[in-house]
Amino acid sequence: MSRRATGTRTLLAALAVVLAAGACTPQPQDSAQRPAAPAPSAASPLPSTARTPQGTLLTADFGADTVTFVDAERGAVASVPVGRAPYGLAVGADGRAWVATAEGVAVVDTHTRRRTALIPYRTGTGPVTDGEYRGGGMGIALSPDGARAYVGVNVPGTTGVLEVVDTAKSEVTAVVPVGRRPFDVDVSRDGAEVYVTGHDSFDVTVVEAGPLRPRRIEVAPYGTEGGLASWLKPHYAVVRPSDGRLLLPFEGERLAVVDPRTGATAVEPMTADTHQHGATGTPDGRLLVVGTGAVRPGDGKGPSLTVRSPDGAERVHPLDGPHEDVAVSPDGRTAYVTGGYTRDGYWNGITVVDLDKGSTRRLPAGARPLGIAVL
Repeated sequence: MSRRATGTRTLLAALAVVLAAGACTPQPQDSAQRPAAPAPSAASPLPSTARTPQGTLLTADFGADTVTFVDAERGAVASVPVGRAPYGLAVGADGRAWVATAEGVAVVDTHTRRRTALIPYRTGTGPVTDGEYRGGGMGIALSPDGARAYVGVNVPGTTGVLEVVDTAKSEVTAVVPVGRRPFDVDVSRDGAEVYVTGHDSFDVTVVEAGPLRPRRIEVAPYGTEGGLASWLKPHYAVVRPSDGRLLLPFEGERLAVVDPRTGATAVEPMTADTHQHGATGTPDGRLLVVGTGAVRPGDGKGPSLTVRSPDGAERVHPLDGPHEDVAVSPDGRTAYVTGGYTRDGYWNGITVVDLDKGSTRRLPAGARPLGIAVL
């Protein structure tokens, strides 16, 4: 049994009072305390009439009200206002980006770099604020045909919802109950199911895309002791391309492999020994997982990026400081890891990791960037 498993009772008892609203970040900042957006990098902005080049990165700037377009060599080149505290984003084949903000789902034309719509949520989420516990959209994903956007909406103090957006009409057409604080939303390769990771409810909600029937699967390889005050909860999931199973990393120690059809969960060992957040997969079956560092001093290793092969072999790339999410270049050779992070220690940029050589470089990008996509 790991250090975290054996020490959970002691840690949770100490944290229960201060983290009664949930673990992973401090309480929300008010608008007066928000960090100012950094100035753009030295790279000149692209002309407003020019189309955005392929390979440009797009980040959701949780510390500002923008998304930022980032040249993978030079850094930030342009930012577009989208709405308060953007979290996750998804980009369709038509070049439209769908951004989950505290106010609604923003639609951005990435070719012209303009917001074309802000779609309000049907669900009331309270005052529009900042911070990880704010109400509004968190995880977001598109159906394979691009006809629907699925956004996980946090409703402070209670369970969340999945809101379904008709992308042709730019309106919410359905609302489905899911778990608490839906960090991540994923879609099966055939589009038949949607998977919503409920951070504070230790679960994945499987939603059939047709009838929109929800079905809960508990995912808690460490158990659920401590409830909202526990650190050992799911964050992000990846749909494994070989068989459609869900991969959910925990603490750089355990990988929960969930069969969404039966709810059966197998647990495999991991090696990074670090609190883990963002994850993504590659078409060849590799799993990339962002490690944010030890939950408390001496209880785990520092920030890292784990690259896990389909056979379970892992290569761990150390990172300088906490990070949050990750995207991969189309050729699978470069990872882009956002420095936004949902706790203290974030920074305004991206770490670029050469997955062949293991080398890293830092790139200025946005204000506390969380979600990321490669255009």
